[in-house]
Amino acid sequence: MGSNQLYPFERNRYYPGKMLTSADFQTEQDYFINHQRFMNGLMYGSGIVCGLGVLGLDDLSIMVESGAAIDGTGREIVVDSSVVKKLSAIEGFDSLKTDLASLCLRFRDKEVHSVYAVNRGESDKDYEYNHVSEGYELFLLDRDDIAEEEEPETEFLTKQKICSTVNYLAEIAIPSTVSRKNNVKVELLVTKLSNANASFSMEAILETPAFTAPGGERQIRIDLPDVRVKKGETLHKAFWVKVQDLPAADTNVILKSGSAHAYENGASVPAENSFSLKIALSDQTPLELVSTEIGRVTLEQLDPGMRRDYIHLADIRLMRTDNAYVIEEVTERGIKKYITAPGRELMRTNFMGFYRKEVELDRENQGPAVLPDAVRESAEAASSTEYATGTLEIPLGKNARQGEVFFSGEITHGLGKGNVYVQVGYDHLGMDKALGAKSRSTIYGNPDLFQSQIPDTINVETAVRVLGDKGSFVVAAKLLGNVEYLVLTFRWVAFRLPAGNDLEIEEDYQDKSISAETPTVVMGAKESHFFGVRFHNMKACSIAYELTAPSSGEITADGIYTAPSKEGVYEIRIYCTDMPVICTYAYAIVKKTDGAPEEA
Repeated sequence: MGSNQLYPFERNRYYPGKMLTSADFQTEQDYFINHQRFMNGLMYGSGIVCGLGVLGLDDLSIMVESGAAIDGTGREIVVDSSVVKKLSAIEGFDSLKTDLASLCLRFRDKEVHSVYAVNRGESDKDYEYNHVSEGYELFLLDRDDIAEEEEPETEFLTKQKICSTVNYLAEIAIPSTVSRKNNVKVELLVTKLSNANASFSMEAILETPAFTAPGGERQIRIDLPDVRVKKGETLHKAFWVKVQDLPAADTNVILKSGSAHAYENGASVPAENSFSLKIALSDQTPLELVSTEIGRVTLEQLDPGMRRDYIHLADIRLMRTDNAYVIEEVTERGIKKYITAPGRELMRTNFMGFYRKEVELDRENQGPAVLPDAVRESAEAASSTEYATGTLEIPLGKNARQGEVFFSGEITHGLGKGNVYVQVGYDHLGMDKALGAKSRSTIYGNPDLFQSQIPDTINVETAVRVLGDKGSFVVAAKLLGNVEYLVLTFRWVAFRLPAGNDLEIEEDYQDKSISAETPTVVMGAKESHFFGVRFHNMKACSIAYELTAPSSGEITADGIYTAPSKEGVYEIRIYCTDMPVICTYAYAIVKKTDGAPEEA
């Protein structure tokens, strides 16, 4: 294949009396063709636009459905009708060295319509082709020979190695710039480097001074059990945190000293002792940050000469002998790459409506569902209260009597730790006089008030104990009359109360306090330490730090203290920015020592 360079563009300049030759007309065509392919590559990338499904028809043949694609050089490939082929008749079959083949599609044009050449020279041909027909070609490659496409390198992510062995590489990745007051994903990447049959596990603690985890903690606990992946595959584990509204221009994510431990096949392997990742804080929205980073990609990084000039359609597993073959399996999942076509945006929106609710949060992975920024921001504005609901049962046993109190088990409401309100109601299925039929209803409050309408209701008093530190609750039920039921069924509804101090009484600080995770630390001159904070009887809030005396060193807005060069004892005041009266103090004992910092 020739050069894929499409630019700089050159077009004809016309003037009176200009003689046009075939070269001029070729320049005219090249100008528009290259422009189209250049814009295809920039706007759409490469992949399948529609169709091109691959089906195994029998043991020897496949069918490729009609469709369209754009290759890595921006060329449109159109398969105008479905085609059936014996695998042995496809180019490349005889060159296969393994039993796993990849079916590929590439652009192919050919000259057609032979005509007599008028005004030819002595060395010219008698006949020339009058047109060029644009078409396609199917071919086979060994799976290992498929060129892997890489995204352009950018500075969007900051990465740091935690552990590296012959078999595995474990890294932490986080955007190098994050948006204040928004969620951001910290990702653990574990990549298999060899074909060895080895498992990998690790644990570590990342200290995040400017980020809070869902439970309000300013740290991420990594606990990765037995991992087994194939060579070249990467395991992605996500941890969602929220960026605090700090005035600082940047912050750090710190691997807590000595917290990282890694194992291969149960045996300990070396891991990093500590590191610090510098992250910039920005007032831009996530969409603005992403758009800016994508816009920085240069043409050299998007060079079509570095991309595949074919489309990978499917992998085909064969059972082969010396003289025959059988198609065992045709695999498309995870292989096909599709282009997001603007013309199908309405169809995409309608289909996505079956998979998500725009205002619903995905709590399973400690973060928001993946929604467009505009939808997510409007959803967050519209929904200031999270809720959950469910049913529970309280067993009574035989001969339950008036005055007895029974308890449910501990129920996890799914809203996380913190201030949550839970209400329970008696779930009743029975005859409703008002309706004249059986119906299911839930009675919140005193069921006895509905005795006239629902004669067989249970007279029971309930109370709920919410375990804020555990994210769960327990229900107690006191019988106000004798019952013959073995089990009482209740429906519960839990609400997370608004964040901030909306519900706080300013004078009510009596039971609320904060404390430093390490109140006193012994450290060397110019060494650094992060002062984490614990919250008592209150939700996590924005924290500020200050030194109480001049020449006491330096402390950042997110709590990273750097000791001065002079020995001494230095005091750091830590307080809630919204409630400054809630504060605590930490102390740094600075000694001129070559050893690592010691906690006192």
